[in-house]
Amino acid sequence: MNKKVWTGFIVVFIVYFLLDWLINGVLLQSSYMAEEVAKLMRPEAEIQMWIIIVCDLFYAFFFTLIFSKGFENKGIMEGARYGLYVGLMVSLPMAYGTYAVMPVPYSLAMQWFLYGLAVNIICGVVLTFIFKTKAAA
Repeated sequence: MNKKVWTGFIVVFIVYFLLDWLINGVLLQSSYMAEEVAKLMRPEAEIQMWIIIVCDLFYAFFFTLIFSKGFENKGIMEGARYGLYVGLMVSLPMAYGTYAVMPVPYSLAMQWFLYGLAVNIICGVVLTFIFKTKAAA
């Protein structure tokens, strides 16, 4: 693997982790505090943060590796399209699959899906800046 893959992996991990914190730790916090959702969640003191970090590292690595295998140097829209495809593949089943089996409000499932889609698109665009060559710049 080349330097761009490792750089992309680190940058995507940081962006993904920060956006995940913003979404779940700030934007959705009031939704998680609602009584019907709060009873499904671990208390804050019991959250296994190390597992979240390992999952985010795993995700960022394979998100970047797969992008690198198909990179065509076609600009920002290439990264946005990649992020859209991955977001649909991952966020939609996660959000609505969870909604199907857990008693969470539909609005929360929709937010999980839409925020997840946005995060993947942003990460795909970030990768286009890391992988682009001088000819496309």
